[in-house]
Amino acid sequence: MIILASGSPRREELLKKICAEFLIVPCNAEEVTSAENPMDLAVANAKLKAETVAKKYPRDVVIGADTIVVFDGKIFGKPDGERGAFEMLKKLSGNRHEVITGLAIVKDGKTFSAAEVTEVFFGEMTDEDILNYVATGEPLDKSGSYALQGGTAQFIEKIHGDWSNVVGLPLYRLRLLAKSVGCNFN
Repeated sequence: MIILASGSPRREELLKKICAEFLIVPCNAEEVTSAENPMDLAVANAKLKAETVAKKYPRDVVIGADTIVVFDGKIFGKPDGERGAFEMLKKLSGNRHEVITGLAIVKDGKTFSAAEVTEVFFGEMTDEDILNYVATGEPLDKSGSYALQGGTAQFIEKIHGDWSNVVGLPLYRLRLLAKSVGCNFN
């Protein structure tokens, strides 16, 4: 059985596009908070999630993922309330940033990992635009304080890379990783 070590409805929705049957088993392990670089951090947390769940399901294939937003060398996690969301979005407005997702697959007691990086370019947002978006509540539980598939779509000028990575699960990279370890999602 395939297990997704995540409670994210967005990841579940994306995985359904390439995998017919799987279980959802959220991982509540304390995340790693520092690493040599942002990509290493995302991969470390993806491994942590997959390996933690795999301990309970050693015969299954477990997928872990962790997505972070990086702007000007700083990691933008989930905001600290409405004010935090406003500040993050104000910094992202009119600028380019990266979305990095670390992936991990645990199969037969071994962990395999990869990462995907996508560039996102925001157009200019006024303070009123940002306040209106924050008032929807959508950005309050999202890394970087926004959802590509949500209300900020109107402010995203362009992306370079995998759109599904920005949503939280890079399907192309996941499929390649799974194939390389002999895992078929069909």
